[in-house]
Amino acid sequence: MTARLPEESVQALADTFKVLGDGTRVRILDAISRSELCVSDIARAVGLSESAVSHQLRLLRGMRLVRPRRDGRMVFYTLDDHHIVKLFEQGLQHVEEAALNRGRA
Repeated sequence: MTARLPEESVQALADTFKVLGDGTRVRILDAISRSELCVSDIARAVGLSESAVSHQLRLLRGMRLVRPRRDGRMVFYTLDDHHIVKLFEQGLQHVEEAALNRGRA
């Protein structure tokens, strides 16, 4: 029998997927997965106000899914690390393959 996940790991993983379960946040992650962007560029890319984007970025930062980099007065955002990049890529690959398979059926 394999060991069960510790409760804190279960909760942290569930919380991560909960944050990823929002279309707005997925669009933000998609935008910054392509290149480092400031809030105004993210807002333009996803069609939201800077205030709305800032609110979502606060949640994403709190879950360590994105990280900021300050350059003078500007703050740029990118995905936090290679794990988040892989998680995003694999999730996208999964849904695209599922859609392709449904199209073949």
